[in-house]
Amino acid sequence: MADADQSRYNLRVNHTGTVSTSLEREIKLRFASPIEAKSVILSIGATAVRPRRLQRDYVLDTSKQTLHQDHSVLRVRIEPHDSRLTFKGPPQSSTMKLREEIELTVEDGSVLLRVLERVGFHVAFRYEKYREEFNWKDVIIALDETPIGTFVELEGTENSIHMAADRLGRTPSDYVTKSYHTLFIQHCESRHLEDAHMLFGNL
Repeated sequence: MADADQSRYNLRVNHTGTVSTSLEREIKLRFASPIEAKSVILSIGATAVRPRRLQRDYVLDTSKQTLHQDHSVLRVRIEPHDSRLTFKGPPQSSTMKLREEIELTVEDGSVLLRVLERVGFHVAFRYEKYREEFNWKDVIIALDETPIGTFVELEGTENSIHMAADRLGRTPSDYVTKSYHTLFIQHCESRHLEDAHMLFGNL
């Protein structure tokens, strides 16, 4: 990961009120369980940087689904000690998930949600996950426990992501570049379930 990307990560973690803009590059890898995923992550020498905690994500859109039609995302993420407003632009051509990302760290995500709803946005999709984060060289490794399974997300430069995935025992054919929203819809369709929100206890 370039120095600018690393500083973006540090700002995102530590400072309320900071804004960061970057070109986000990431992939997901499926694992059978959180225990297996964490064991493999630690076996390559990754260092824990943020503890396991619940993330509650709210994807917003207009009544005309303007953002969805533009393949963009506006999201509020609420965590125990801070929250973030994130805008993600349309995916760019790449073998990985690549898109512009603008983030603002805020103290109270629930207040931010109320403001956005008052100016015309509504919550189009909600999803939850438990996330624990690690660093390996210049890659951010996120272990996600979701209602539809365990995923390991790698964020960094293209070369560093390939290297980390290889060390984790995976190849490009294992790369998952779809969003959790898309993965959730596919999960529900394959099981003939109603696809509303990806929340613990709903499935």
